[in-house]
Amino acid sequence: MPSVCFYFQVHQPFRLRPFSYFDSSPQLSYFDDQKNGEIARKVAEKCYIPTNRLMLELIDRHQGDFKISYSITGVAIEQMERYTPEVLELFCQLAKTGCVEFIGETYYHSLAALYDPAEFREQVARHQSITEALFGQRPTVFRNTELIFSDDIARLVAPLGFKAIIAEGADDILGWRSPNFVYDSAVAPIKLLLKNYRLSDDVAFRFSNRGWAEWPLTADRYAHWIHQVSGNGDTVNLFMDYETFGEHQWSCTGIFDFMRSLPSMVKQHSDWKFSTPSEVIGQYPSVAPISFHRLTSWADIERDITAWRGNRMQEQAFDMCYDLGSEVKWQQDGALLDAWRKLQTSDHFYYMCTKWFADGDVHAYFSPYASPYDGFVNYMNVFRDFRDQVVARAGGRQVKRAVAG
Repeated sequence: MPSVCFYFQVHQPFRLRPFSYFDSSPQLSYFDDQKNGEIARKVAEKCYIPTNRLMLELIDRHQGDFKISYSITGVAIEQMERYTPEVLELFCQLAKTGCVEFIGETYYHSLAALYDPAEFREQVARHQSITEALFGQRPTVFRNTELIFSDDIARLVAPLGFKAIIAEGADDILGWRSPNFVYDSAVAPIKLLLKNYRLSDDVAFRFSNRGWAEWPLTADRYAHWIHQVSGNGDTVNLFMDYETFGEHQWSCTGIFDFMRSLPSMVKQHSDWKFSTPSEVIGQYPSVAPISFHRLTSWADIERDITAWRGNRMQEQAFDMCYDLGSEVKWQQDGALLDAWRKLQTSDHFYYMCTKWFADGDVHAYFSPYASPYDGFVNYMNVFRDFRDQVVARAGGRQVKRAVAG
């Protein structure tokens, strides 16, 4: 009996306020509270509130046979608490249904796994704690920021007690194999659930594209594509941003009607069901070990990490950020540590991506800056001041030259 496994990523960064080279902020007020509040309320109205209500409706209508999963970043939760508490209450209601699983990740949606393993472990532990406190679940399945994954990350995550990792079903990794099975990591004792990116992206990216040969996509046709996996797969893993519903794909596209109808269309074949990631790894045996010999992600055609670490601006910003970590932690200043960690959020580096900027693609859509260079300059102005505050708070103690210089 095969399953549909829905996983949704919920994330909003703390965006930086405009910050010039001559600005200074001893109070560490680097984040644009007005813009963050406006965006949080807009996305709540367009996506989070109507989609959460729809998911509650579907769970009730299907009497527990419709199941989904979420990972909600710590920085998104903080903004919900501050700007849209009604959204957080709806997620708490979803948690109480028994049909929703919450997935672990880095609290600050960072790339710490690539730079600072100790910091990575601290962020994962903090995310587990807030998820358990709010939703009554301690995550046992993990997804790294932007599905960034490799064998090295498997080795890093396995000792943390997770049973499985969610990753991208990249073609060069899978080869002739299908993403529609459970796999074992080839290097660590942990299972892998791989995204079926073709079916996921049909909804997340192509749904409203009138130039797409399959437009308009209907729930019954999409369910037919899912059913074609029967006999050649155990699970269809549909992983996407939650903002797909109402924000990336506007309500007028029919995305909510599509989702409202989909569970019934899938269940027209009685041998199909919906399962959470933990249920999937419990119900189906792993078919083989698989090695992720390179860093993968769910971004762009390449499904690599060049969206965040693909040019010299990004590399410089990352290096400066993580180079400061040991000094920040040594000072044991909670406000300083929180600001440093919010400066790690992957979005800041994504805004510096240049590889597709000339084509005006999805990178430009998400960025609050006129260009990647503006994003880099603003980040570096903020970081210069942050570094100065760290040095000042060191109280005359010598700080590493690479940091203070």
